[in-house]
Amino acid sequence: MTLGKTLYLANPYGFSAQQREGPLAALVSALEAAGAEVWEPFVRNNQIDRTGSGWAYRIGQADLRDVRDSDGLFAVVNGCPPDEGVMVELGMAIAWEKPVFLFRDDFRRCTDSEVYPLNLMLFAGLPEVGWEAHWYGSVEEIAHPGKALARWLGDAAA
Repeated sequence: MTLGKTLYLANPYGFSAQQREGPLAALVSALEAAGAEVWEPFVRNNQIDRTGSGWAYRIGQADLRDVRDSDGLFAVVNGCPPDEGVMVELGMAIAWEKPVFLFRDDFRRCTDSEVYPLNLMLFAGLPEVGWEAHWYGSVEEIAHPGKALARWLGDAAA
């Protein structure tokens, strides 16, 4: 049983050793320091033997279960467009009405919207007013007490 809230970390960083050791490790550390129990899918579900048939299906199903069973989702939405797997995980979290937090330290705009820096559907799980509190542009922002993640994680102590 966990004392804090579980946060599924939807990200594409696990495909690269350099990104696992750099940006992924930094995100996990910052999220844990903020009080989240981080469910990182490459650590949790990518230990499946890939020599047998059906391995990809089993990984996908394990990730789906983790998104469903987690308390919230923190999605890395870098890229134009962002990673397809992250987008599916984000869509599931929105459909299941989970708290969603978006991280993007990629400066490119990928939208025709004047309001949102990415496709408007990525913001469907955020409030219309104040969505910016769910948006993170740096690892350092994760601990900011005025942002939505800190407020949500603080609710666990109440």
